Amino acid sequence: MVARESIRPGGRSARVQASVHAAVRRLLEVQDRSELTIPQIAAAAGVTPSTIYRRWGDLADLLADVAVERLRPDCDPADTGSTRGDLEAWFAQYVDEMSSAPGRAMTRDVLAGTSGPRNAGQCVAFTRQQLQVICDRATGRGEAALDLDALVDHVVAPIVFRILFDEVPPSDAFWRSLLDRCLRAPVAA
Repeated sequence: MVARESIRPGGRSARVQASVHAAVRRLLEVQDRSELTIPQIAAAAGVTPSTIYRRWGDLADLLADVAVERLRPDCDPADTGSTRGDLEAWFAQYVDEMSSAPGRAMTRDVLAGTSGPRNAGQCVAFTRQQLQVICDRATGRGEAALDLDALVDHVVAPIVFRILFDEVPPSDAFWRSLLDRCLRAPVAA
């Protein structure tokens, strides 16, 4: 169970979370995730193992929490001047990042924790927020309205499915064809 204790923004809890997350990221740079242990992470973070167990429950939930935080976008999508350009730039970057070895590992970590549905929901919210920015720009430019649900269901979902279950990452031609079909479809009222 993620976040067993009541988490306050800021303060000691935020410092502990930042320290533990940083320790996990540093350790993953030098060793395989299968070699990670909670006592090792605790020592690297300067906390006791019981702090980690109390906060995250187990290693899978800790790795899921770190992955969710790493998947959080740190800026709005690029503004290329057109909706199609914005979408193409965003999807190219999304597919590149998510189909990389670290992207695949983070996605699997998010789903492996006992709070998988909650963590996955956060990732969907990040994606929807990014695409909503592009949809809002389209409206602001006077361009055709976009169907956010269609983008998620008919472009993002097949991409994620391929990333998780196919040995070969989605090609540019694959995601572009999905995007083309979605943009040609009438927008639901």
